[in-house]
Amino acid sequence: MMLRGLCLVICALSAMSASAAEYVIDTKGGHASINFRVQHLGFSWLTGRFDTFSGTFRYDETNPSASGISVTIDTKSVNSNHAERDKHLRGADFLDVATFPQATFVSKSVTADGNGKAVIAGEFTLRGITRPVAITAAYIGGGADPWGGFRHGFTGKTELVLSEFGIIRELGPAAKTVELEFHVEGIRK
Repeated sequence: MMLRGLCLVICALSAMSASAAEYVIDTKGGHASINFRVQHLGFSWLTGRFDTFSGTFRYDETNPSASGISVTIDTKSVNSNHAERDKHLRGADFLDVATFPQATFVSKSVTADGNGKAVIAGEFTLRGITRPVAITAAYIGGGADPWGGFRHGFTGKTELVLSEFGIIRELGPAAKTVELEFHVEGIRK
């Protein structure tokens, strides 16, 4: 009897995990972006993006809590549309890309609200420091694409305290945090 119950639990868990489809983030087609903004001296917003990143995600339409995401960012690809500033951002004062060429995010849980929004909790690693981060995410849409594939798209935002990741360069009292915004479209594997 106990063995039969265990088999039923294993089958149920297998069915749950099998319904979560795997997706590759479409960076080749330019259908994804990682953007940032930080206040500059409290006078304006400095905006930019990371041009090179990759990742995958699992998405289960019937059970969003079974979903997850993993992203790797090439920190050398920082682009604020100003070559000298980007050189400084790549240096030891900020991203220190010579020592830490990648930043990563790996989700640990997804808490959906049932209305297309969710909080994705996970670990973000920047400059070799890993901290818990929560991303507020929203489902954009999904379905068959014109090339015979199947896609889903999401957007998300979070805010990082720079000093928590070892970035102590002072840019004014309003510039202690950086906002990250993610736009992710994935192609089903």
